Amino acid sequence: MKIVVHARQAQLAEDFKIIVDEKLNSMNRFSVTIDRVEVEIIHEANPRQGKFSHRVILTSHGAGPLLRAQAAAFNDLAAFDLAIKNFELQIRKIHEREKEIVHDSVRKKAVSE
Repeated sequence: MKIVVHARQAQLAEDFKIIVDEKLNSMNRFSVTIDRVEVEIIHEANPRQGKFSHRVILTSHGAGPLLRAQAAAFNDLAAFDLAIKNFELQIRKIHEREKEIVHDSVRKKAVSE
């Protein structure tokens, strides 16, 4: 999975990219094919935004379905944590939908005598 990080009007912490890599690569445990994930960090300079001044948008591209999650918080890492929760929920739902579940009825089973 290729991870592309865009920062718009924001200065990222040194370890932010490492944290992004770790958390997004942990999504490989699901059977959803994702080729590329774009992480977009936007900082709103308006002081009235205060608690929601940092916005993170996650967008996936690939053979699988298009996934998009966004969140806003007081700093980059908090916004990323909220966005990754939404992203993981979407991937988990797709993974669960693709599972093969067989519901055999009791009536269809042969009676052993």
